[in-house]
Amino acid sequence: MDIAGVSTALANVNLQTKVGTAVLGKALDTNKDMGARLVDMIDSAAMERSVNPAVGANFDTRV
Repeated sequence: MDIAGVSTALANVNLQTKVGTAVLGKALDTNKDMGARLVDMIDSAAMERSVNPAVGANFDTRV
């Protein structure tokens, strides 16, 4: 049994796990920020509808 090889392999797996967890954490933070911005956009759209209710009520179509 090659103990040095097993030790190196386990160290590599540990490093890959840590890197994967860090990347997942960054992706989670990014999605959280995007969700908060989306809520802000929805709130601002609701504000526009309350100030000017006719906006977006009609649209033109051609067939």
